[in-house]
Amino acid sequence: MKSTRPATAPAASASPRREVAAASASLSSRIKGWGRELGFQAVGIADADLSAAEPRLLEWLAQGWHGEMEYMARHGALRARPAELKPGTLRVISCRMDYLNDSAQGIEEGGEKANIARYARGRDYHKVLRDRLQKLCDRIAAECGPFGYRVFTDSAPVMEVELAARAGLGWRGKHTLLLNRDAGSWFFLGEIYCDIPLPVDAPEKDHCGTCERCIDICPTQAIRGPYQLDARRCISYLTIEHKSAIPEALRPLIGNRVYGCDDCQLVCPWNRFAQLSPEKDFQVRNGLDRATLVELFAWTEEEFDTRLQGSPIRRIGYERWLRNLAVGLGNAPTSLHVVAALRSRVDHPSALVREHVHWALSRHASLAA
Repeated sequence: MKSTRPATAPAASASPRREVAAASASLSSRIKGWGRELGFQAVGIADADLSAAEPRLLEWLAQGWHGEMEYMARHGALRARPAELKPGTLRVISCRMDYLNDSAQGIEEGGEKANIARYARGRDYHKVLRDRLQKLCDRIAAECGPFGYRVFTDSAPVMEVELAARAGLGWRGKHTLLLNRDAGSWFFLGEIYCDIPLPVDAPEKDHCGTCERCIDICPTQAIRGPYQLDARRCISYLTIEHKSAIPEALRPLIGNRVYGCDDCQLVCPWNRFAQLSPEKDFQVRNGLDRATLVELFAWTEEEFDTRLQGSPIRRIGYERWLRNLAVGLGNAPTSLHVVAALRSRVDHPSALVREHVHWALSRHASLAA
């Protein structure tokens, strides 16, 4: 039987699809523009299918490389399943905000200066990014009407580097951080899980080549190979996430790094192109770019809470702050005032602090006897 369907029907049905696609592309472009207006240096869009990344995540957890970060194992594969974390998720809007607050010329090794990771010298980035991401969602809703979404800033089981790479914001470096040709790695990432079927961006190619400077420079050899990080040896983990005593074998390798570590970023060639952040919230507070170990070790708990109000450092608590500083003092050049500072805490109420103070004093045996 001969069909009576009009010959023009396919063309007619295709037109609405083209209009929808054009509207989606337009919305995507506007979202990126709104993001830049809110202070993000880049915005990209990825799909929510992370099934290809899930086996690598589970293998990393099986190796136990997450250390005391029980929440990593507790959430398991949820990180690779955005639609389970936020039902209805179709796309992820990934946003980049630069934080570099100085010229970052070299590694601040040795001496009596306290080395604090650059991202932690200003205001807590969680608050800054979360506020901007919410404003971006409000702008989208004002334009499109209510939609399903959830905002994340390193605050839930989210594979932010994987998503940002898929969204075209950069590629995963051999140190496992995201790298961008124009910004290096001195930036924060934030995500919006949403139910809007936006067109996705093309991922960036890997531009690390044969370079392995980040692997070679790691003080504790935490980067076991390209794209393989054993968090249990990472100084950022040991000084921030690790709640118990720092393994003695690793203490001398930590040097004067009392909160985080930037070494792998400082030697990365791509960070030559990083620009200073315009965000006032990321500017150095409390002189944390020049403070000495002795000076910070003398802070009372009240001073710690007051001075670091609004700082990401405050979340580790006073006890671990003193633990980290004791290790730094143990690695500092032997001097009367370093030993005197350590002796002032030798009877501290915390067993954790006392243990690290006694270890540090043993490193200065010539004066501590």
